[in-house]
Amino acid sequence: MTSLLEGARNLVTKGTDLGARIEALETAAAAARGRVDDATVDHAETIAARAAGRLRLSADHTVVAIAGATGSGKSSTFNALTGLELSSTGVRRPTTSWATACVWGRNGAEELLDWLGIPPRHQTMRDSLLDTSRDATAAGRADRELDGVVLMDLPDHDSTEVSHHLEVDRLVVLADLLVWVLDPQKYADAAVHDRYLAPLASHSGVMVVVLNHIDTVPEDRRQSMVDDVRRLLELDGLRDVPVFAVSARAGIGIDALRQEIASRVAAKKLTRQRLEADLRAAAGALEEAGGTAKPRELSTARIGQLETAIGDAAGVPVVVDAVERSTRLRAGRATTWPVVSWVSRLKPDPLKRLNLDLGSAGAELSGTQRPRLPATSPVQRARVDTEVRALADDASAGLGPAWVDSVRRASTSRLPEVGDRIDRSLASTDLGADKLPVWAGVVRVLQWALILTALLGALWTALLVVGGNMADNAPQVAGMPLPLLMLVGGVLLGVLLALACRVLVAGTARTRAAVAERRLRAVVHDVAAELVVAPVQAELAAYATVRSQLATVLKD
Repeated sequence: MTSLLEGARNLVTKGTDLGARIEALETAAAAARGRVDDATVDHAETIAARAAGRLRLSADHTVVAIAGATGSGKSSTFNALTGLELSSTGVRRPTTSWATACVWGRNGAEELLDWLGIPPRHQTMRDSLLDTSRDATAAGRADRELDGVVLMDLPDHDSTEVSHHLEVDRLVVLADLLVWVLDPQKYADAAVHDRYLAPLASHSGVMVVVLNHIDTVPEDRRQSMVDDVRRLLELDGLRDVPVFAVSARAGIGIDALRQEIASRVAAKKLTRQRLEADLRAAAGALEEAGGTAKPRELSTARIGQLETAIGDAAGVPVVVDAVERSTRLRAGRATTWPVVSWVSRLKPDPLKRLNLDLGSAGAELSGTQRPRLPATSPVQRARVDTEVRALADDASAGLGPAWVDSVRRASTSRLPEVGDRIDRSLASTDLGADKLPVWAGVVRVLQWALILTALLGALWTALLVVGGNMADNAPQVAGMPLPLLMLVGGVLLGVLLALACRVLVAGTARTRAAVAERRLRAVVHDVAAELVVAPVQAELAAYATVRSQLATVLKD
């Protein structure tokens, strides 16, 4: 496909952008793959490939296809335009499923005919059948006007032979100009209107309708019949398609039809118009399937609500509370009066109970154990599901049904992985609760110093009391014996210091809980971003690509 597109761009004339449109349609189809139904995407890719293939071929030839039902005089019209008896008519009409082609001009037609799939035995080079004096005749001038035309006579589209239908369907999409020949008796037949004309409503610029056998219609009814054909074409969405009343047998209107074809060919726009019409139709189908809403971005607030719900369900508040209580317990044990500190050891450490003890050691712990967090409650699971659904609904608001479904699938595609990923991340996250604060270590040293001071004071006091000379031999400080002062002061200061440190312990616990919550919320953010938000954003990015590329294809 890449080489085809490069060839197409090389052959596009200056000032046109068919190469860019083809590439844009292919990019849009690739981005829509897996989101929009495969049939629509396949069709768009086929159209892009076909357009690229057509641009690789001769730009000097225009493919004109004459199509019609059995008895419409299609082959007679073909013969009248060529001036040769190339197609059998009437009862002599062959049953072959191949089209017949007549080519005006020689250069470059071989590759084009091969692309069209016309066998050599069904090809005629018009120039080889002209005599050398053609330039002096009116026919010769007409032939020069049709230089570069590849005129094809297609099989009957209403034939009972399936192969005929397939050949018509194949070549109708390849022709640069479509000439539909209708019969006065069957011009309203649904077979041609429903199967071909109405579906090609976007191709009115590359279509001509011929009402043949007009010589069999009374003159006073001819105009009203032509008007009725135009009315039916308008119902098909083909308001601007010209209608020619002709009689191939009597030669009525053939010159006007030939001139119409010649003028369009001379304008050198038919190939581009046909390809643009094909590209627009395919892009329109993709647009209809995907919707026309502007590309959207996820709301930061909505993502935050989702992360909060996931974090709560994963037990982040439980862990944060455990960090605060564990810090209170450990710092309180370090700063309380050593005589009663053993009491705190009877209390279980909240982080140890959750298998989240210590920060740097958590990496080792996570390799063998998982956090023992409370099971997610049904209410919490329902809240997560609600937030995921709300995020998907918010992201896909206004998009087509195909993209709404795609966004919803993406939002839940990796949701089952969230709990396991967060559990592992929680176990390896440094909660910042593994080390005592510096000031607590200093206080612990002071507490033991005060205890030792009190013990020394108590021992000294006991010795003096036993000796009975405490009042005479004990040093005095502020009128109080020093040994007694050491005993009382050591105990009293230790108790007061422990009480004073409670404020610091509470503040430190809250601070560490806040730090732990930020780190845990960051873990939740990363997991939610990877497993929920990123897949949704990928869908929105694909939608934005489709919209921007379709805008390139559909621009005027």
